[in-house]
Amino acid sequence: MRKTGYRLLAYISLMLGVAGIALPLLPTTPFVLLAAWSASRGSPAFEAWLHDHRRFGPIIRNWREKQAVPLQAKWIAAALLASSWALLRLSGMPPAGLVVAGLFFTGLVVFLFTRPSA
Repeated sequence: MRKTGYRLLAYISLMLGVAGIALPLLPTTPFVLLAAWSASRGSPAFEAWLHDHRRFGPIIRNWREKQAVPLQAKWIAAALLASSWALLRLSGMPPAGLVVAGLFFTGLVVFLFTRPSA
């Protein structure tokens, strides 16, 4: 039963990661990393497929070996987070929500830029 849960989490995480390629508020890399982590516990075949994937494999290997994030991914994430915050502001989000979102987004950017670059 536990393996099924991990497998399900892996598939859902990968689907969210793929959706994040097109949707600015949905990050790709964290969902791919979550998919790899959960696949390692629930589906060795799916983990191997992710690890060998031409697009996702390097992200996973860099994170596992060096906890590194590609510099280009850092800048793209920072730009998308800034544009997401601007969209929230333009859509009329209350000031308290903007502050919370801004603090969360800033924390994410600080975390990303304190990781080594791949």
